[in-house]
Amino acid sequence: MDANEILDYCLAKKGVAETFPFDNETLVMKVGTKMFLLISLEKQPLSISVKTDPEWSAELREQHPQITGAYHMNKTHWNSVLLDGLKKDLILKLIDQSYELVFKSLTKKEQNDINS
Repeated sequence: MDANEILDYCLAKKGVAETFPFDNETLVMKVGTKMFLLISLEKQPLSISVKTDPEWSAELREQHPQITGAYHMNKTHWNSVLLDGLKKDLILKLIDQSYELVFKSLTKKEQNDINS
């Protein structure tokens, strides 16, 4: 997958916005007010950071050398994912879970605003 495919996939979800809160090359995808995906637009090979269930994180890190604890993030909940060599369905599943975990952490009002 390339950066445009990832961005299009994320933007198709409800309540998602693109932001650059850190610098001009790290794109942050937010649902409501919280980030669920980070992607560096300049670095190669392409990588993303996503939130994952801690138990699944441990399993993913054991099975895939491309998946590690995310730099500058809580490594229990966030993974850095080098996309080279990973199947598209796994990448999409990682994005979906990150979105869902973050969406569930929003206030009920934010969730209702997004769903209405």
